[in-house]
Amino acid sequence: MIVWIKRSASLALLAAVLALQGCATVKTADARDPWESMNRSVYQFNDVVDTAAIKPAAELYAKVLPGFVRKGVSNFFGNLGDVWSMANSALQLKGQATAETFMRINVNTFFGLGGLLDVATEMRLEKRKEDFGQTLGYWGVKPGPYVVLPLLGPSTVRDTLALPLDMRGDVSRQFSDEATRNALTVTRVLDIRTGLLQTVDVVMAASLDPYSFVRDGFLQKRRNDIHDGNPPSSFDYGDDEASHK
Repeated sequence: MIVWIKRSASLALLAAVLALQGCATVKTADARDPWESMNRSVYQFNDVVDTAAIKPAAELYAKVLPGFVRKGVSNFFGNLGDVWSMANSALQLKGQATAETFMRINVNTFFGLGGLLDVATEMRLEKRKEDFGQTLGYWGVKPGPYVVLPLLGPSTVRDTLALPLDMRGDVSRQFSDEATRNALTVTRVLDIRTGLLQTVDVVMAASLDPYSFVRDGFLQKRRNDIHDGNPPSSFDYGDDEASHK
């Protein structure tokens, strides 16, 4: 699993290149998803890997570790993630968001036991999640077609191209010791997947087509992310979704 994660950026870019070559299309594809056949194949591959390895590991993780420990782990990774969010807020010229995230990092690091406790939220310092894909969208880069990446899941061409820099900006990857980086990566994957155990089960059980449900939900969420939860009512996927008037 560690080897797969290390190769994820290369696989992501490969998926985008294959898509751009038009290697997989369907006649009745959603306009946002012209490479649906390929995407569905990758989605099925991810589902097999998840069912066989990631989900069982996450269920064991949730069973073995008490809730308060898992919460501390989530808070810790959230605090690390705030560093990259702050950088992207600054790149988007969001002064207040940048300042508040900077305060969150300091409060949680020094008063929250290195981030294990989310003291900043109790102080009503809003948590914001920003990445380089959102930054590109803010400055006018269109999302491009929907892409499902091996192991990483839903994305767009824009977010896929931003992925290498997002990975470089991940503080947990800056540790010099490889064993520490690997342990943090595995723990983060388990933490994220554990938080989705019930959600994924509900989606799989309630959706006639889980693939379409995930795609539509992801694209809507990314649209909201770009516009900070307030997308224009006249939003057109093919237009410049990052214009700010």
